Amino acid sequence: MAAIILSAEQRKALRASAHHLDPVVMIGSDGLSPSVQRELDSALRAHGLVKVRVLSESREQRQALLIDAADRLGAAAVQHIGKLLVLWRPLPPKATASRDGRLPGPRTVRLVKFSRNPAQRPTIRKVQVLGNQRVTAGGLVKRAKRRTSSLKKKAV
Repeated sequence: MAAIILSAEQRKALRASAHHLDPVVMIGSDGLSPSVQRELDSALRAHGLVKVRVLSESREQRQALLIDAADRLGAAAVQHIGKLLVLWRPLPPKATASRDGRLPGPRTVRLVKFSRNPAQRPTIRKVQVLGNQRVTAGGLVKRAKRRTSSLKKKAV
């Protein structure tokens, strides 16, 4: 795979968003071994933007490692600062299951009712709500009704 080329503005935005990240992968004396490459690939697939710590002392070796990792993984080399490398690859689209026209199924809802005495704990009740039901503000489960509209509005 070829590395992704970023513009200066894109690189700047990615550096800013990577600032608060902690290193996810550490590269030791073995370099970019197949196991490290698999870990980097799974981290890029999960997060998109990844910080990597390299334990090498040589700056040239770390720079070569950054370029090599970006080429092998099809990612963009965002930043190399000290012993930290930042790689970015766009997240793959998530597969969504089709609903095939089904209506919503039952779900469990927690109803919390606070007591008037602040020293007492609130009562918590779990209720199963079906697809055609709703929970009111008072904590009652009611069947959802069709919204009624006026005859004048229907005529227009």
